[in-house]
Amino acid sequence: MAWTRRMKKGLVVYNIYRALSYGLSPLIRLHLQWRRFRGLEHSRRWPERLGLPSQPRRPGPLLWFHAVSLGEGMIAIPVIKHCIRKMPHLNVLMTITTVSAFEVLSISLPSEIILQFSPLDTPTSIHSFLDYWKPNAIVLMESELWPNLIMGASRNGITLALLNARMSEKSFKVWSQPMLLPLISLMLSKFSLIAPLSTEQGIRFQLLQAPPCIINFSGDLKYVIEDLVVEERERNYLDNLRLELTQKQVWMASSIHRGEEEIILGVHIALMQQQPNIMTIIVPRHPHQGREMAKKLEKEGQNVILRSHFEKFKPGTNIYVVDTLGELRHLYTLTPIAVIGGSLLPGLSGHNISEAAAAGCAVLTGCHVGHFSHMVLEMQRSNPLSVLQVSDKLELEKALFELFTNATLLEARRRAAKEAFCRLSCGIVENIWSLLNFHIFSRLSAEETHRV
Repeated sequence: MAWTRRMKKGLVVYNIYRALSYGLSPLIRLHLQWRRFRGLEHSRRWPERLGLPSQPRRPGPLLWFHAVSLGEGMIAIPVIKHCIRKMPHLNVLMTITTVSAFEVLSISLPSEIILQFSPLDTPTSIHSFLDYWKPNAIVLMESELWPNLIMGASRNGITLALLNARMSEKSFKVWSQPMLLPLISLMLSKFSLIAPLSTEQGIRFQLLQAPPCIINFSGDLKYVIEDLVVEERERNYLDNLRLELTQKQVWMASSIHRGEEEIILGVHIALMQQQPNIMTIIVPRHPHQGREMAKKLEKEGQNVILRSHFEKFKPGTNIYVVDTLGELRHLYTLTPIAVIGGSLLPGLSGHNISEAAAAGCAVLTGCHVGHFSHMVLEMQRSNPLSVLQVSDKLELEKALFELFTNATLLEARRRAAKEAFCRLSCGIVENIWSLLNFHIFSRLSAEETHRV
């Protein structure tokens, strides 16, 4: 009885959301054009955001994977490839939201996978998209919970799954409010499978009244590393860069946010006074910030080279700023030490540390790691030397100096990170496949048999 009342309340809230999103559609379209003008939407393929396709729908069952950006898209690829190997007749559609994700994935995905931009969560866009593609099942990655999409899929009898499911503390508090709890409860009830990335996340989904029977743990897909395709020009440049760095003491600060470059520069200057042969590689979170950082560093007297310029190192070059996308995993193989950004200042929430660990780097991170805290703890539990957390600039400086001057400690931390990664990444894709096969593909097979 209580469940029925909750579902009815959820429907009331959803109908309000649907009416609002429908009424605001003209403004949403204007906002889309404004984003296109600013280069935040694809100049030619922006109509896909309105649910208008740019590629043909092939005959046969279709599985739709949706990821918001590059990180979520990358962790979906190993699962997609595994599904295709197990079910060669399956068509796979993948959607993303950001232009940067499109640029990388368009050359990294297998050719048989259809890549489109995701539709906006308006009734018209979702209807157009579902009516054209007619997916048999939808796999959403991480936190993509959109009411019109989920309810539209449910009305059309489309099976739903949420992989690597997570919800930030802020989002959890919002959805827990009395007005919105019935809506999220209704939405979660439409899923056949929710695979949380941690126990803590699983508890959050249960508190939001997801049916316990659909919550299944499989491991964090961010531990699964899939190599990217690198064009020959870039590959040759990376090989030459590796040679140029052999005579340097190298460390890399990756996924650096605005404000964190000041900390990295301060540490760099301090290390240069003690170790003049230092080379600092800075990889900003967003490429355009790299060009801004390079100008700022040059004004402060630093000898900087930008990755996008394909320049060779000059005498005195000691900072290398990477303002390109899709090379982070390869760059980790060039450095023995990786400091993972997005974690050095309050208000940030960390980034994936597993890629650096997989490359055999000594891994350092700040204390502000958000939903990556479970990954840090898992790695440290597996091997206490695998991840070193620092609280401020002085601790980071001291830790780096110790690693540069103690080869035994550096090697121990590198080995610990690699071993912890290998232990934690084992069997995750197979676990996911088993869950998808039981909750989704068995239904698809039954539907196909019934049609025959």
